[in-house]
Formats: sequence, structure tokens, C-alpha cells
Amino acid sequence: MREQRTKRWFNRFWRIAGAVNIRVKILGIILGLVLLMGLTVTLQVRSTLLRTMDALFEEQAVSVARDVAARSTDLILINNLYALHQLLQDTQKNNANVRYAFIVSPEGEILAHTFGSGFPQELLEANTASLDEYHHTMRLNTDEGQVWDTAVPIFDGRAGTARVGLSDVSLRRMLESITGQLLLTTVLVSVIGITAAAALTWLLTRPILQLVSAAQAVARRDFSQRVPRWADDEIGELTDAFNTMTAALAKADEERAEREALREQYVSGVISAQEEERKRIARELHDSTSQTLTSLIIGLRGLSDTCNQPDVRQRADDLRGVAGQALEEVHLLALQLRPAVLDDLGLPAAIGRFITDCQRRHKLNVDLAISGLDNHRLPPEVETALYRIIQEALTNIIRHANAETASVFIERCPGLVRAVIDDDGQGFNLETVNRQEGHLGLYGIRERTELLGGRLTIESEPGHGTSLFVEIPLAVNGGSYA
Repeated sequence: MREQRTKRWFNRFWRIAGAVNIRVKILGIILGLVLLMGLTVTLQVRSTLLRTMDALFEEQAVSVARDVAARSTDLILINNLYALHQLLQDTQKNNANVRYAFIVSPEGEILAHTFGSGFPQELLEANTASLDEYHHTMRLNTDEGQVWDTAVPIFDGRAGTARVGLSDVSLRRMLESITGQLLLTTVLVSVIGITAAAALTWLLTRPILQLVSAAQAVARRDFSQRVPRWADDEIGELTDAFNTMTAALAKADEERAEREALREQYVSGVISAQEEERKRIARELHDSTSQTLTSLIIGLRGLSDTCNQPDVRQRADDLRGVAGQALEEVHLLALQLRPAVLDDLGLPAAIGRFITDCQRRHKLNVDLAISGLDNHRLPPEVETALYRIIQEALTNIIRHANAETASVFIERCPGLVRAVIDDDGQGFNLETVNRQEGHLGLYGIRERTELLGGRLTIESEPGHGTSLFVEIPLAVNGGSYA
């Protein structure tokens, strides 16, 4: 549980840190190291100075107090209080750190002091020195800071005690001054470090940014990008590898364009040959077979009119009906092979006529919607392919789907044309159909779509109908049809 929580926090931190610009990362690392080092050195120097100066200050307090005790012995013995008072005043005057000084008799009486307005009685019991001590020093907290109070027995305590208090105000001021200088040095070093880091990151990231810009151009299929080599380091090797890659991609793109051009020529030739053959067969059916059947119908009618035998006349009428039905089927077959309206009026009119004929001949309600083709003709091979795809799709719906309604939607978009054919029929299992062979309708639709570089998507589920999505690009030899 703890490992998962740690990993989650680490991933969250890395997502935030990983999104930061590399220049900011380098500047942040260098600035952080400089500040960490500067603050660490400042704290260590301040701590060391504080301990050293405290020891020196304590020695100074003891030294001053011993001097006062030694010089006041004779004055106490002769009871010269004026000279004793003058000694304390001179001591305070000659030592800037001395805040106060006073002499206490063995009986606890204040013999002399430097407090002009009155001696504070609470200070008397704040510090004492026993007879077996040479001195006793304590730190006293006052409104002006800490005071090193030192008590030194005079003449083994028989003449009293000398008390001297040294204020550490000057010590603190000097310590704060040194700390400020160290912090100022840290700031100056940080500024210098940031300037150097900015120059360094500029040198490091400029070729990287050029590589990023070139890579983005390559993603837009601009394979002419080349990045100059800055130095003989890892980034230089990366630059050479990138230039080699773009050169290979450019060559591959040229080969792909050549293959695409050949494929388009092949597709155009195949489709043209197919349609020409369809035209030829349709023309043969119309000109030869239809005329033959028409002649047969006329002959059977003449035979029926001239024959006096009722059974022969009935037989001739039946044969004339069969011939008429065959003539209608031949006309329909010729129309399906190559509708003339597709060449004359375009895809919308041809699809509309075909759907009208389907609704007339079969119990299927078909909705048609066309967008973007009002004033534009598609390339002939695209119009032919879409007509055949929709024709095959509706034929499959009529034969296999048991559908009541279907819809056809054709839309021209920038660079492509899209067709969607839906039905509310019984649907089928896509996996089963993909594994089986013999579904020539769907195979023909897919083949026509892929021959033009398009894409076919089929959505179907048993009991929920079928949807076909066809997308065909409108590009030939690098250009687009307007």
C-alpha cells in the first residue's frame, strides 16, 4: 500500500515536472544548487562564528570582572568608596560592551555601582560566586538582549564580590553584518550562475528546438528539412541521424508518389476497361438482342392475327408475352450495365433514377440525401465507383436483408467524398462473414473502394440492421478535384 502511494505521488510529481521547459529545468537546478550551497554555508559560518564569539565574549567578561576585582581590593580595605565608584565608571567607559558593574560586600550591601538612577535589587540575586569558585558567569535576558553576568570573589570573598555585565549587542550586530554579507554574496553568485546557466541552456536547447521544429515539419510531410550540425557531441550525432532519416523519408515519399501515380493509372485503366466493356455489352443488348426480340414479338403477333386455330393463337400469345418479358429484362440489364444518365447528367441523377426503379420494382422504401454535388461533377472513375457501390449495396439489401426501409447519404467534403448506406434489416455477424468466402457483394464494394485509395467500414449486428461507410479521396497526381 505504501509503495503504491509512493509510486502514485512520484508519477504525479513527474507529470508536473516533465511538463516544464528544459531551460527552466536547467535554470532551476543550477539556481537551487547555488541557493542551497549559499544558505548552507551561511548557516554553518553563522553557527561557527556564534560559538566562537560566545566563547571569546565569555572570556572577555571574566577578564574584565577579574580586573575589577583585583583593582578594587585595596580600595575596599581602606574604605575608599569614591575611588571604588570611579573605578567602576572608568571600567564601563573603557569597555564599550560593559553594560553595568557593581561591588557587593560580604554582607550583601552594594558598595558601588554604575546605575545612576538606582540599583535594581532583582539583579543582586541573579548571580553569585561561591568561595571555592574563581568566577561564575551566567546569561541574563534583558530588554536590550543577552547580558553575560560574571561574579568574581574579592580577596577570596572576604572583601565582597565584583559583578560585571557585558551586553552582546555589538556581537549580534557584527554577526548580522557577516550574515548579510554572506547572503549578498549568495545572491551575486546566484545571478552569475543564472546568467551562465541561461547561456548554457541556450547553447544546449537551440539545436534541440531546431530538431523539434524540423520534426514537426516532417510530421506535416515536409521531408526537405535539414538541421545544421552544431558540434561533435551527442546532439551532433542526433542531428546527423535526423538528417539521414529525413533523406530516407524523402526518397520513400518519392517512391510512394511514383507507385501512387502508377496505381492511379492502373485503376483508371481497369475501371475504364470495365466500363467500356459494359458499354459494349449494353450496346449489343440494345442494338442486337433487343431488335431480335422485337422482331420476334412482331412475328408472333402476326402469327396470332393470321392463324385460325385457337390453340396455336393462344400458344403464339403466350410466346409473345415471354418474349416481351425477356425484352424488358434485356432493357433493364443494359441499363444496369451502363446507365446513360450517369454520363449525361452525373451521379445524383443516376442514383435517383436507380432508387426510383428499385422502389417501383421492390417493396423497399429508400431515402436519398445528397450534399455538395449540386454544381460539381466528381471524377468519372469516382462517379462510376460510387454508383456501382450503391447499386451493389441496395441489391444486397433487397436480396438478403429483409429490410423495409433503407437510406443513402452522399456528401462531398474537402478532399474526399463520403457515402453512407443504412438499412433496418436483419443484419449479420461481421466476424462470421469475414471468415467465410463467397460474399461477392461486400467483396466487390470493398475492392472498388480500395482501388481508389478509399476506406470501407461496415457496422452490423444480427437483428439491428447494417451500415456501410465509404470514404474515397478526391486526389489525383498530388492535386484535388475542385
